Amino acid sequence: MHPVDLAIIVVYLAAMPAIGVLVGRRQRSAADYFIGERSLPWWAVCFSIVATETSTLTVISTPGLIWAASGSYNGFTYLQLPFGYIIGRTLVAFVLLPRYFKGKQTTAYAFLGERFGPTMQGVSSVAFIVTRLLAEGVRLFAGAIPIQVILSHYGVHTQYWQIVVVLTALTVIYALVGGIKAVVWVDVIQLTVYIGAAIVAMIVLATKLPAGWTSRASDAGVFRVFDFNFSGLHLLTSQYAFLTAVVGGAIFTMASHGSDQLIVQRFLACRSIADGRKALIGSGIAVTIQFGLFLVIGAMLWAHNGFHNLKDLGVKSSDDIFTNFITSELPVGVAGLLIAAILASTMGALASALNALSNSTVADLYQRFTKRKPEDSKLLRHGRVWTLVWAVVFAVFGSLFSSRNNPVIEQGLSITGYTYGAMLGAFFLGMWVKRARQLDAVVAFVVTVAAMAVVVLGVKIPPAPGAKPVVLAFPWYTLLGVLITLVVGGALSLRHRTRDPRVDEAVKEPEPV
Repeated sequence: MHPVDLAIIVVYLAAMPAIGVLVGRRQRSAADYFIGERSLPWWAVCFSIVATETSTLTVISTPGLIWAASGSYNGFTYLQLPFGYIIGRTLVAFVLLPRYFKGKQTTAYAFLGERFGPTMQGVSSVAFIVTRLLAEGVRLFAGAIPIQVILSHYGVHTQYWQIVVVLTALTVIYALVGGIKAVVWVDVIQLTVYIGAAIVAMIVLATKLPAGWTSRASDAGVFRVFDFNFSGLHLLTSQYAFLTAVVGGAIFTMASHGSDQLIVQRFLACRSIADGRKALIGSGIAVTIQFGLFLVIGAMLWAHNGFHNLKDLGVKSSDDIFTNFITSELPVGVAGLLIAAILASTMGALASALNALSNSTVADLYQRFTKRKPEDSKLLRHGRVWTLVWAVVFAVFGSLFSSRNNPVIEQGLSITGYTYGAMLGAFFLGMWVKRARQLDAVVAFVVTVAAMAVVVLGVKIPPAPGAKPVVLAFPWYTLLGVLITLVVGGALSLRHRTRDPRVDEAVKEPEPV
């Protein structure tokens, strides 16, 4: 590795924890540690949300999405999914967000505690913790894969577990000391780094392209945005089908950004409901622009690689195309900047998970089930202790994997399919089914998670006689889970003749903040 590239990476790795500690070193209360005393500007929260939902594999993989394994091209059809994100986040902003600004709630699951009771709050929190442990732990390991490939190209040979431990150690420094303020402001810097690096890479790539490449790309369908194939099988199995991406994507993002504490914690740190709405809807627009940027890079890489389809390029995966360009063709300094950007996306997602897990553990489990109201300084200590505990758990869990071919990785990355529908469905059950009690909600939640495990792991759809079966497209998982929760919970609620006494206080409209 060239000394300039190495220096950029080292400076970045040293600077991020230092900046995070400086920003958040004056934590005075648990509320400050977990939601920044609701004092953060909406635009910073918006960028933090985008950085939180962006992983190393997003940066590496998105350019390769223009290729299809069949030898044809997906083009820009992946952009249909963030179009659905904008719709879903707008609905969350006006339907769910006001519930979270009631009183002094610090987690998404406090609403379920008020509506149903502490058991339901605890069940949903445990589901969130398990989901985040599996999804983020596996994502941490998955993020180490391209980092190892890049470092190996430059003669730096490492094991996956070493990368996992180093990234976790550096991230926990500022997440432990600075809380949500440090996490958000470092996220803003990290987003700036990886978007800036991507733009620089695009500028460099533009100098290497043949004339008339845009016309060839248009003729080949590389710039195609919409997939209007409405056949039943295609809608069920392809995430690139228009209805699947837009409708399924909207429901999926309502769960990920409306019932997942990882994101809810972000907009709870805003100064008002209005600012929270700006941050949430703005993040949908920003992530759409971000995906568009990386897909443009993919189209440029297609032209740079001789206009070949995936089969002709001789790569194991479309993920390797951008990685190969970074290691082989970027000039000195730019390569180091882009590697630092890849590290940024991994550290940002991990820091967000650590703080959200700590918040949910303290607020939803410790306080609810001990029924204690300790002084604020003690809650702050608990928050930091649990941040450290979850960092160790992530490091150990991520280090357990040694092969990128382990099937557990694929299961871990799809873990949200098990729980997102149950989580979002529980919120809708609480708001819409007035007779539903805590037992109804808990049973519906557990039944939904079990049913979705069967769907995710066991349901295969044969596309044609004799053809290899395919799975249901992931955007439909959340909608299916919501429907199961509402049907089961609604049916159980028919046992009761009157509305739940808790419902009036829990679902009434909050005062404007």
